[in-house]
Amino acid sequence: MSWDAELRALTERVAGPLFKRPEPRAVFGDLVRAFLGEVPRKNSWQLSDHIGHPNANRFEHLLARAKWDADLLRDEIRTYVVERLGRPDAVLIADDTTAIKKGTKSVGVAHQYCGLTGQVENCQVMPMLTYASEAGHAFINRRLYLPEAWAGDLARRAEAGVPDQVAFATKPALAIAMLAEELTAATPFRYFCADSAYGRDPDLRAFCHQHQVGYVLAVPVDVPLIDVRGQAEPAGHVLDRLLAHGDASIWERRACGAGSKGLRLYDWSAIAVAVSGQDPAPGYTHTLLIRRSTTHPEEIAFFLAHAVHGTAVPELISTAGMRWKIEENNETGKDLLGLTQYQVRSWTGWHRHVTTVMLALAFLAVTHAHLPDDDAPAHPDDLHDPGDDQGKEHAHRTAHPHPAPS
Repeated sequence: MSWDAELRALTERVAGPLFKRPEPRAVFGDLVRAFLGEVPRKNSWQLSDHIGHPNANRFEHLLARAKWDADLLRDEIRTYVVERLGRPDAVLIADDTTAIKKGTKSVGVAHQYCGLTGQVENCQVMPMLTYASEAGHAFINRRLYLPEAWAGDLARRAEAGVPDQVAFATKPALAIAMLAEELTAATPFRYFCADSAYGRDPDLRAFCHQHQVGYVLAVPVDVPLIDVRGQAEPAGHVLDRLLAHGDASIWERRACGAGSKGLRLYDWSAIAVAVSGQDPAPGYTHTLLIRRSTTHPEEIAFFLAHAVHGTAVPELISTAGMRWKIEENNETGKDLLGLTQYQVRSWTGWHRHVTTVMLALAFLAVTHAHLPDDDAPAHPDDLHDPGDDQGKEHAHRTAHPHPAPS
């Protein structure tokens, strides 16, 4: 079946449960196709022009006023991704991306930390969840972070259409909510991954322990561990203790994935640890992974793993490297599909736009996964080179600890 026929079959299948009438189904299919097209800026007007609509009214009505459920669309995306890319050893990856915006009307917009620029910007923050397996990777869940200033402003909430039941929640709490939805949906996966802004959160780790979820989480240098005497010991002190026995003896060079310059090679060390105030799930153990750059040895990152007893360290290292998959989804979503190029301001419009882009990304991931090897474009890993230790999950032991997540 041609990609065009595959896309038509997918949009018709997904639109069936969403819309009772054929007209909005057709407009929805046009919108997904337009997101996949070569459109300079993917706002309603340019998308409409690309697809051949006389004006932007159809797309704007679909995103803002038509009656349909973006959460139902999300569920259909999950089903599609799991059907086509699902594996028992898959990984769920949480991370937030940002949309820089002007003004104060767009739901959730505020002067807050922007991962895109590394400084405070007027932006929206979007925690996302990626499903990644050997077959491919795509977003399967999403949240919009609502800052406290928004959550407590009744007039502002009403104007943006924020549902009454939506309260302030930290980004790690939003990740817990998404993870809980995947467990309820019986999404097949072996590990959960996230950067240190999430990994440092004890409630997120506790949720994983309670539900026997394996994880490999980047953590900051001050994550509280317990030494052999039962005393509190931050991760940085564990490294100091290991180095006291001789630098060369503790490191083993291993790859944690492939990049544009070949394998991502780092020096790794692993040690069984206990986490202060947090026991692992029955049958699980905690392992601290310490990663050192091969070109800049002073650059160190820490990962806390929660895995079934006896799990081999190379498996944990490979899992740590999977976190880059969500970075690739963020880049593809923004650069190719218009993930953050929306003009909608409301809660409903945001969820509809972002979730429809998620469907377009899922179609790309599945299409790529089923291309013959000789015809496949460059592997997604080869399209993204983060460089040595430039990801925001890195917690250099000499740097200041990350602030508590908002």
